[in-house]
Amino acid sequence: MPKSSLAPLKFTHVQCGDCPIRHRAVCARCDEDELSRLEETKYYRSFEAGQTVVWSGDRMDFVASVVSGIATLTQTMEDGRRQMVGLLLPSDFVGRPGRETAPYDVVATTDLVMCCFRKKPFEDIMVTTPHVGQRLLEMTLDELDAAREWMLLLGRKTAREKIASLIAIIARRDASLKMAKSEGRVVVDLPLTREAMSEYLGLTLETVSRQISALRKDGVIEIEGKRHIIIPDFDHLVEEAGDDSDGGFLV
Repeated sequence: MPKSSLAPLKFTHVQCGDCPIRHRAVCARCDEDELSRLEETKYYRSFEAGQTVVWSGDRMDFVASVVSGIATLTQTMEDGRRQMVGLLLPSDFVGRPGRETAPYDVVATTDLVMCCFRKKPFEDIMVTTPHVGQRLLEMTLDELDAAREWMLLLGRKTAREKIASLIAIIARRDASLKMAKSEGRVVVDLPLTREAMSEYLGLTLETVSRQISALRKDGVIEIEGKRHIIIPDFDHLVEEAGDDSDGGFLV
C-alpha cells in the first residue's frame, strides 16, 4: 500500500493566540506560557482533497489538530471491505499520545490543514502542562459520547433520520452556526459526496439520494449546487433527526 505524500504547504504560520480553532482545540485552556511551549514544537501540514494523511498501521510520529477542512477515519477489513468510522472536523484531534501507529486510515475529504506537534515533545508537555492533558481528556470523553450516539444512529434511526442527523452534526460544528442561526437560517457546505455518506451511514447510494430529495421536497433543507445546503429552520431539521433542540436524543 502506498504511503501518504504531502501537498505543498498552503497555510501561513499563525500564532496560537490568533488561531481560528484556538478556543475549541487541545490548547483551549492554555495560558500564554503554555502556548509558547506549544509554539516551539508545532508545524503545519497541508493536504489536498482525496490525499491520505496516514494509513492504518503506519508509524505516526506526530499528533495534530484539524485547523480547516474535513478528514475521514476509515477501517479496512482483511477481505477489503471498508467502513468509514468517523469524521474529523475543525478543532478535532488526530493521533494518540503513547501510541506508536495509526489505528485508522486518515484521508482528507476536502483540502485540509492540520496544526501538528512532534509526538515526544507533546507527550512531555502533557506531563508538565496539566491544561493540555485536561483538555485532551475532555475531548476524548466527548468523542466517546459521540461514538455512543453514532451507535444509536446506525442501530435505531430510520434512513431519513440518519441523513438529517449527519447534516445537523456537521452544521453544529460549523464555527459560524450561532451567527447564522440568529438570522434564522443555517448555511453549510456538506463535505461528503453522496457515495461517502452512504458508506458512513450504512445506506445505499440510492437511499441517500432519495432521502435528501425528500428532505428538500418537504422544505427541511434547500440545496444550491452539489453540496451547498441551506437549513431554513434548524430546530425542524433536529426534529427530523429524532433529536431535541439541545442535541440530545428524543425518547
